[in-house]
Amino acid sequence: MIKLKEVPPFKDEREESSFWDEHDVTEYFDMQKAKPVRFSNLKKTTKSISLRLPVDMIEELKVKANAMDVPYQSLIKMFLTNALKIA
Repeated sequence: MIKLKEVPPFKDEREESSFWDEHDVTEYFDMQKAKPVRFSNLKKTTKSISLRLPVDMIEELKVKANAMDVPYQSLIKMFLTNALKIA
């Protein structure tokens, strides 16, 4: 059995992040005992973009979105997500 190193105490997250950038986690934790976890409540980071669309296209999107009872920007995201899946 491999002797695992002890994780040092950290002053803050920045110091901890810097430590793990330079050290191998397998020297500190028994990865055979690791269990998969799911962080279901995490939200993806988003970024605002500016997108120029023809006015008639925006109006058509708004009509379709209204029929589906969703905001038109959410409908655009749904369309983009589907397009990326099939691309």
